[in-house]
Amino acid sequence: MKDEKGFSQAVEEIILKDPRYNRGVYGFVLSALGYTQAKIGEVRHVTGQELLEGIGEYILEEYGVMARTVLEYWGVKSTEDFGNIVFNMVEAGLLSKTEEDSIEDFKDGYNFKEVFDMENIKQIDR
Repeated sequence: MKDEKGFSQAVEEIILKDPRYNRGVYGFVLSALGYTQAKIGEVRHVTGQELLEGIGEYILEEYGVMARTVLEYWGVKSTEDFGNIVFNMVEAGLLSKTEEDSIEDFKDGYNFKEVFDMENIKQIDR
């Protein structure tokens, strides 16, 4: 894992190659990975599906009813976008993958409208 300066530089290089996503989403995905590992109870490789589940829970905890607005600001409209972001980070050396990991793991993970629309968000106890 790169230090913060290395992380920031790597994200800038990613954005030069793939400007679809706001730089903030890359730090969020890294934090969501830590959240997911903590939820699992161990630091280990997580699958795309496990990460998607963790991302969904983490963004709701962090942003609540604003989750979908934040995602839209970051340029994220579907779980496939998270796959692109994760694999951008893999290519930049910020994350690693196994032979079994595929960008397809992020396809059709869940429907953003169903999960993140205000009327569907359950109140989160803090």
